[in-house]
Amino acid sequence: MKEKSNESAENYLETILILSEKLPVVRSVDVANELDFKKSSVSIAMKNLREKNHITMTDAGYIYLTESGRAIAEMIYDRHKTISKGLTALGVSKETADNDACRIEHVISEESFDAIKNYLAKMNEK
Repeated sequence: MKEKSNESAENYLETILILSEKLPVVRSVDVANELDFKKSSVSIAMKNLREKNHITMTDAGYIYLTESGRAIAEMIYDRHKTISKGLTALGVSKETADNDACRIEHVISEESFDAIKNYLAKMNEK
């Protein structure tokens, strides 16, 4: 069952995960630049994520996902990639598919997501 989280927190965690795959270290300024948010907004969000034990931050400001933060981020990122891939397979433009996946990934039930994922896997086998 999906852990109770909110869309904003999920987006931040997903962004930290994606940035950690591209950069040697992730800092708040990197998250702010990626999301085009004010540094002050990101700072508040990072404080909230630390309080929920989804991230840790070093004295130098480097952000690391905790086990729970990584689990949420990976789940959301998997949903994003799968939904986006499914929509593009249906003929939706990549940009629209990515934008729609970004919204759908937070509200879709586990049952519906699993059904979509299984369906796409079967289609890829053919």
